[in-house]
Amino acid sequence: MGAVAGKELLQLIKQNPGRSAKQLAEMAGYTTTTKTGQQRVKMLAFQNAVLQANNINLRPVEEEETNGVRGGRKATYRIQVQQNGNLLIGAAYTRQMGLTPGTTFEIQIGRKHIKLVQVDTDGSPIE
Repeated sequence: MGAVAGKELLQLIKQNPGRSAKQLAEMAGYTTTTKTGQQRVKMLAFQNAVLQANNINLRPVEEEETNGVRGGRKATYRIQVQQNGNLLIGAAYTRQMGLTPGTTFEIQIGRKHIKLVQVDTDGSPIE
């Protein structure tokens, strides 16, 4: 038997006004049994079901998952020098450029800038 959802879930909640959220989740079937035999209440699934039953969406449509990619950090195109003096360029940038491990760069230091120039295996710049 699956968990109660939709109008049935809202009706269950209204019929049990003195119950805690955990008790309501258990009554609605939002539980699972762990490998060790303990019963756990799936509160997040229960809360999401209550929101969905009330037709409430917390995320705007344009921010929802697209193409299987979840949220996470977004490229800001800014970095800071770390405590140890290193500059770390994140994976978002290397992925965007299609770089693979072992790609080599020449570092060119200007008065107020650092320029990375991708070089070929023989050391010549790639245009």
